[in-house]
Amino acid sequence: MATVKTVTLGCKVNQYETEFVREGLLGIGYADAPADEPADLCIVNTCTVTNEGDSKSRQVIRRMHRDNPDARLVVMGCYATRAPDEVRQLPGVAEVVTDKRELPDLLGRFGVIDIPTGISGLNHRSRAYVKVQDGCLLRCSYCIIPKVRPEMYSRPPGPILDEIRRMIDNGYREIVLTGVHLGHYGVDFNKNKPKDQWMRLSHLVRQIVALDPDFRVRLSSIEATEVTRELVDVLGEFGDQVCPHLHVCLQSGSDSVLRRMKRRWGSQRFVDRCHFVTEHLDRPALTTDVIVGFPGETDGEFEETLNVCQQVGFSKIHMFPFSPRRDTPAASMDGQIPKSVKAERGKILAALETRTKTQYFDSLIGMQLRVLKENVIDDSDGERFLSGTSCRYAPVRIPVSGDINAGPQRPGKIVNALIQSHDGTFLRAEADPDQHTA
Repeated sequence: MATVKTVTLGCKVNQYETEFVREGLLGIGYADAPADEPADLCIVNTCTVTNEGDSKSRQVIRRMHRDNPDARLVVMGCYATRAPDEVRQLPGVAEVVTDKRELPDLLGRFGVIDIPTGISGLNHRSRAYVKVQDGCLLRCSYCIIPKVRPEMYSRPPGPILDEIRRMIDNGYREIVLTGVHLGHYGVDFNKNKPKDQWMRLSHLVRQIVALDPDFRVRLSSIEATEVTRELVDVLGEFGDQVCPHLHVCLQSGSDSVLRRMKRRWGSQRFVDRCHFVTEHLDRPALTTDVIVGFPGETDGEFEETLNVCQQVGFSKIHMFPFSPRRDTPAASMDGQIPKSVKAERGKILAALETRTKTQYFDSLIGMQLRVLKENVIDDSDGERFLSGTSCRYAPVRIPVSGDINAGPQRPGKIVNALIQSHDGTFLRAEADPDQHTA
């Protein structure tokens, strides 16, 4: 029996696409190779968001060839799209897939006749990702992705719903909707149609939650301006099924930096949209991305970013020191910031995040949250916890005793948990033993 190994770098969309290839191969008789044995076929899905992503991709390709010297090595992903000739020169590479739309053709070359229309789960994960959209038309000055995924494409609702039904049947209780530009779902469908016939993300989510009451949906990263009133209405109407958590991309809170980034709106519009969400939903979680040390960023501009983060009160901030990405306008801009300055600003932003996260966690004490139980943890004091992720994205620990594989204690279930305290990193809760569990 032929065996396969896969490695994925980068985003949720990449993870989804790797699983699409893996499941197609398993369907014709391939088996996952044991970790300590070489495989017949290796698939590496690469990332090119940063120069570091390129470097890690090359390292993984070399390692896969070294550990599986006789394997056919196929490289796909954004780095393969951006620099295919560079990838072909790496040791052991037999094939480079330069366009993700070629994945069905790739599977066909390996003998897959019935090309999958989606996936049935995500290997070794407690939540499943569903790719609903691909491509980005924006031209942010720091980002390479529009060059490697330039074609805007939304999946029709039918295959998405079929895919989610399979995942529910396979026991998944959290589905994460993902895309390169999630908020543009449906834009390509709507050309030349009257507005009352448009299909947008809010319409898709309504169709998804109608499938089954015993699972929940989470949205991945979305632009704040695409958090429409209709989308917020869906989050409010289906509060038990659609997670009240939005990851809205800030990048900078300075209008002058946002202009250099070629972002599409100013900081006040961003803040206003976040406040609209918090006014219409009960204690929603807002998380974000921030780039520190963008070329030319002054102390005053960085202070503006801190002010916006404080105004919004993010529960989590993914901080990225600016890294020049070759082939993007920002890489050659004047005023490149020294690493030491970026590091110092990163520490200041991290300290602010600690304060805003603490304030948000404080607001959740005494509240019942829906928690997806994921792992068992034994701490240094000998206490055993089930750890999981709440609907509001905050990590939760629930003390347990006895057989964790029995009843509502077992991992993989969603339970209502009463939040009692937190330590700044984890919420501590007690599960309701009499509750209905999904």
